[in-house]
Amino acid sequence: MLRAGCRPERIVAVEWEPRLAAVLRREFPEMTILKGDATRIDEHPEIRGQRLCAVVSSLPLLNQPPERREKLIGDAFALMGPSGLFVQFTYGLLSPIPPEVCANRYAAVRSRPILLNLPPARVWTYRLEGHAAEGR
Repeated sequence: MLRAGCRPERIVAVEWEPRLAAVLRREFPEMTILKGDATRIDEHPEIRGQRLCAVVSSLPLLNQPPERREKLIGDAFALMGPSGLFVQFTYGLLSPIPPEVCANRYAAVRSRPILLNLPPARVWTYRLEGHAAEGR
């Protein structure tokens, strides 16, 4: 994200593992690094009330029940608003957000496989239905 031009003071990372959170704080002092559960993004007081423009996730969503995945993307869009962008890195072949959750709510775009990653991975990008063509 930094290489893509995001200013570090605009990035908030949520990390579960305390040692990794400490390393991230040390390596990226300008970024906000929160220790906690990213699947409960709406419960972090540092985030609540903020208008996020995007959520980038590498959570293992395919290990989560569909209801939890639905709650996560719903909570993310509640924090982002209609022009938000939810980006999910996954090893699965199918959308990590179930098709029945996406139907008439979220437009999803899947990347080509990232073959240099072992195992190959994909990036899924979700927008609110009707906002898929909006630029960032």
